[in-house]
Amino acid sequence: MNTTILSHPIISHKVTLLRKTDTASKDFRILVSEIATMMAYEATRDLELQDVSITTPLQQMTGKEIAGKKLVLVPILRAGLGMLDGVLTLLPSARVGHIGLARDHETLQPIKYYYNMPKELDKRDVLVLDPMLATGGSASAAIDFLKADGCKRIKLLCVLGAPEGVARIEKDHPDVQIYIAELDERLNEHGYILPGLGDAGDRIFATK
Repeated sequence: MNTTILSHPIISHKVTLLRKTDTASKDFRILVSEIATMMAYEATRDLELQDVSITTPLQQMTGKEIAGKKLVLVPILRAGLGMLDGVLTLLPSARVGHIGLARDHETLQPIKYYYNMPKELDKRDVLVLDPMLATGGSASAAIDFLKADGCKRIKLLCVLGAPEGVARIEKDHPDVQIYIAELDERLNEHGYILPGLGDAGDRIFATK
Protein backbone atom coordinates (compact mmCIF):
# COMPACT_ATOMS: atom_id res chain seq x y z
CA MET A 1 0.00 0.00 0.00
CA ASN A 2 1.42 3.36 -1.09
CA THR A 3 -1.06 5.49 0.86
CA THR A 4 -0.39 7.74 3.85
CA ILE A 5 -3.27 8.72 6.13
CA LEU A 6 -2.23 11.90 7.90
CA SER A 7 -3.02 11.26 11.52
CA HIS A 8 -2.70 14.63 13.25
CA PRO A 9 -4.97 16.22 15.87
CA ILE A 10 -5.15 19.60 14.13
CA ILE A 11 -5.96 18.04 10.76
CA SER A 12 -8.67 15.87 12.35
CA HIS A 13 -10.16 18.94 14.05
CA LYS A 14 -10.24 20.94 10.82
CA VAL A 15 -11.71 18.06 8.80
CA THR A 16 -14.52 17.75 11.34
CA LEU A 17 -15.31 21.44 10.85
CA LEU A 18 -15.32 20.88 7.07
CA ARG A 19 -17.89 18.12 7.38
CA LYS A 20 -20.46 20.24 9.23
CA THR A 21 -23.39 21.36 7.11
CA ASP A 22 -23.44 24.77 8.81
CA THR A 23 -19.81 25.64 7.94
CA ALA A 24 -20.02 28.72 5.71
CA SER A 25 -18.35 28.75 2.30
CA LYS A 26 -15.78 31.34 3.40
CA ASP A 27 -14.78 29.23 6.40
CA PHE A 28 -14.82 26.08 4.26
CA ARG A 29 -12.31 27.63 1.83
CA ILE A 30 -10.03 28.69 4.68
CA LEU A 31 -10.12 25.22 6.24
CA VAL A 32 -9.35 23.45 2.95
CA SER A 33 -6.41 25.79 2.41
CA GLU A 34 -5.08 25.24 5.93
CA ILE A 35 -5.37 21.46 5.63
CA ALA A 36 -3.61 21.57 2.26
CA THR A 37 -0.67 23.45 3.81
CA MET A 38 -0.27 20.78 6.47
CA MET A 39 -0.58 17.99 3.90
CA ALA A 40 2.07 19.57 1.69
CA TYR A 41 4.44 19.65 4.65
CA GLU A 42 4.15 15.86 4.97
CA ALA A 43 4.19 15.17 1.23
CA THR A 44 7.47 17.05 0.76
CA ARG A 45 9.28 15.36 3.62
CA ASP A 46 11.44 13.29 1.24
CA LEU A 47 12.54 16.06 -1.14
CA GLU A 48 16.21 15.84 -2.04
CA LEU A 49 18.56 18.45 -0.58
CA GLN A 50 21.91 19.78 -1.73
CA ASP A 51 24.66 21.62 0.11
CA VAL A 52 24.97 25.36 -0.44
CA SER A 53 27.57 27.77 0.88
CA ILE A 54 26.06 30.83 2.56
CA THR A 55 27.16 33.74 4.73
CA THR A 56 25.35 34.42 7.99
CA PRO A 57 25.78 37.75 9.86
CA LEU A 58 28.58 36.01 11.80
CA GLN A 59 30.36 33.58 9.48
CA GLN A 60 30.30 31.35 6.42
CA MET A 61 28.60 27.98 6.65
CA THR A 62 27.21 25.14 4.55
CA GLY A 63 23.44 24.99 4.57
CA LYS A 64 20.85 22.90 2.76
CA GLU A 65 18.50 23.79 -0.06
CA ILE A 66 16.03 21.82 -2.16
CA ALA A 67 17.77 20.26 -5.14
CA GLY A 68 16.59 20.07 -8.73
CA LYS A 69 13.84 21.85 -10.63
CA LYS A 70 11.05 23.62 -8.78
CA LEU A 71 7.98 21.53 -7.93
CA VAL A 72 4.78 21.66 -9.97
CA LEU A 73 1.37 21.89 -8.30
CA VAL A 74 -1.50 20.55 -10.41
CA PRO A 75 -5.02 21.21 -9.13
CA ILE A 76 -7.74 19.20 -10.86
CA LEU A 77 -10.38 21.77 -11.82
CA ARG A 78 -12.37 22.99 -10.21
CA ALA A 79 -12.29 21.74 -6.62
CA GLY A 80 -8.51 21.31 -6.62
CA LEU A 81 -8.17 25.09 -6.79
CA GLY A 82 -9.34 25.20 -3.18
CA MET A 83 -6.10 23.49 -2.11
CA LEU A 84 -3.75 25.51 -4.30
CA ASP A 85 -3.20 28.62 -2.17
CA GLY A 86 -2.60 26.49 0.92
CA VAL A 87 0.19 24.56 -0.78
CA LEU A 88 1.63 27.74 -2.29
CA THR A 89 1.86 29.14 1.24
CA LEU A 90 4.47 26.46 1.93
CA LEU A 91 5.96 26.38 -1.59
CA PRO A 92 5.62 29.93 -2.96
CA SER A 93 8.13 29.34 -5.78
CA ALA A 94 6.39 26.24 -7.14
CA ARG A 95 5.16 26.19 -10.71
CA VAL A 96 1.44 25.65 -11.29
CA GLY A 97 -0.23 23.55 -13.98
CA HIS A 98 -3.95 22.95 -14.46
CA ILE A 99 -6.02 19.99 -15.61
CA GLY A 100 -9.72 20.34 -16.40
CA LEU A 101 -11.73 17.13 -16.57
CA ALA A 102 -15.41 16.56 -17.35
CA ARG A 103 -17.35 13.31 -17.29
CA ASP A 104 -18.88 11.94 -20.49
CA HIS A 105 -22.51 11.26 -19.54
CA GLU A 106 -22.72 8.21 -21.82
CA THR A 107 -19.42 6.46 -21.13
CA LEU A 108 -18.91 8.01 -17.63
CA GLN A 109 -15.22 8.38 -18.55
CA PRO A 110 -13.25 11.57 -17.79
CA ILE A 111 -12.66 13.89 -20.75
CA LYS A 112 -9.81 16.41 -20.74
CA TYR A 113 -11.11 19.89 -21.63
CA TYR A 114 -8.13 21.92 -20.37
CA TYR A 115 -4.46 21.10 -19.93
CA ASN A 116 -1.64 23.57 -19.32
CA MET A 117 1.67 22.59 -17.74
CA PRO A 118 5.08 24.18 -17.07
CA LYS A 119 8.04 23.17 -19.21
CA GLU A 120 10.38 20.28 -18.40
CA LEU A 121 7.72 18.33 -16.56
CA ASP A 122 9.86 15.20 -16.86
CA LYS A 123 12.46 16.79 -14.54
CA ARG A 124 10.07 17.96 -11.83
CA ASP A 125 8.21 16.49 -8.86
CA VAL A 126 4.45 16.98 -9.23
CA LEU A 127 1.80 17.28 -6.53
CA VAL A 128 -1.71 16.63 -7.86
CA LEU A 129 -4.37 18.38 -5.77
CA ASP A 130 -7.93 17.04 -5.51
CA PRO A 131 -9.95 17.39 -2.27
CA MET A 132 -12.09 14.27 -2.82
CA LEU A 133 -10.78 10.86 -3.91
CA ALA A 134 -14.12 9.14 -4.54
CA THR A 135 -14.16 6.63 -7.42
CA GLY A 136 -10.63 7.65 -8.38
CA GLY A 137 -11.55 8.03 -12.04
CA SER A 138 -10.64 11.69 -12.42
CA ALA A 139 -7.42 11.43 -10.41
CA SER A 140 -6.32 8.36 -12.35
CA ALA A 141 -7.01 10.07 -15.68
CA ALA A 142 -5.13 13.20 -14.58
CA ILE A 143 -2.12 11.07 -13.66
CA ASP A 144 -2.35 9.32 -17.03
CA PHE A 145 -2.12 12.68 -18.81
CA LEU A 146 0.85 13.76 -16.68
CA LYS A 147 2.72 10.53 -17.36
CA ALA A 148 2.04 10.89 -21.07
CA ASP A 149 3.69 14.31 -20.80
CA GLY A 150 6.83 12.71 -19.36
CA CYS A 151 6.22 13.15 -15.64
CA LYS A 152 7.92 10.46 -13.56
CA ARG A 153 7.48 11.57 -9.93
CA ILE A 154 3.88 12.20 -8.90
CA LYS A 155 2.14 12.48 -5.54
CA LEU A 156 -1.62 12.80 -5.03
CA LEU A 157 -2.98 14.95 -2.18
CA CYS A 158 -6.64 14.56 -1.15
CA VAL A 159 -8.50 15.84 1.90
CA LEU A 160 -10.91 12.89 1.99
CA GLY A 161 -10.69 9.49 0.34
CA ALA A 162 -12.93 6.46 -0.07
CA PRO A 163 -11.47 2.93 -0.07
CA GLU A 164 -12.72 2.48 -3.63
CA GLY A 165 -10.76 5.50 -4.87
CA VAL A 166 -7.60 4.52 -3.04
CA ALA A 167 -7.81 1.01 -4.51
CA ARG A 168 -8.26 2.46 -8.01
CA ILE A 169 -5.15 4.65 -7.80
CA GLU A 170 -3.07 1.89 -6.21
CA LYS A 171 -4.11 -0.45 -9.04
CA ASP A 172 -3.72 2.01 -11.93
CA HIS A 173 -0.66 3.85 -10.59
CA PRO A 174 1.24 1.82 -7.99
CA ASP A 175 4.18 4.22 -8.31
CA VAL A 176 2.16 7.23 -7.13
CA GLN A 177 2.18 8.11 -3.44
CA ILE A 178 -1.23 9.08 -2.03
CA TYR A 179 -1.67 11.44 0.92
CA ILE A 180 -5.12 11.64 2.53
CA ALA A 181 -6.18 13.69 5.53
CA GLU A 182 -8.89 11.16 6.46
CA LEU A 183 -10.07 7.89 4.90
CA ASP A 184 -13.86 7.52 4.98
CA GLU A 185 -16.11 4.45 4.98
CA ARG A 186 -17.38 3.97 1.42
CA LEU A 187 -19.15 5.46 -1.59
CA ASN A 188 -22.93 5.69 -1.87
CA GLU A 189 -24.88 4.68 -4.97
CA HIS A 190 -24.25 8.11 -6.52
CA GLY A 191 -20.48 7.97 -6.02
CA TYR A 192 -20.35 10.36 -3.07
CA ILE A 193 -18.03 9.67 -0.15
CA LEU A 194 -19.73 8.65 3.11
CA PRO A 195 -19.83 10.22 5.64
CA GLY A 196 -17.98 12.79 3.50
CA LEU A 197 -18.70 16.49 3.32
CA GLY A 198 -20.86 16.84 0.22
CA ASP A 199 -19.61 18.32 -3.05
CA ALA A 200 -16.29 20.03 -2.30
CA GLY A 201 -16.44 22.26 -5.37
CA ASP A 202 -19.92 23.54 -4.58
CA ARG A 203 -18.97 24.24 -0.97
CA ILE A 204 -15.68 25.95 -1.86
CA PHE A 205 -17.26 28.22 -4.49
CA ALA A 206 -20.77 28.52 -2.98
CA THR A 207 -22.44 27.39 -6.20
CA LYS A 208 -25.29 25.58 -4.42
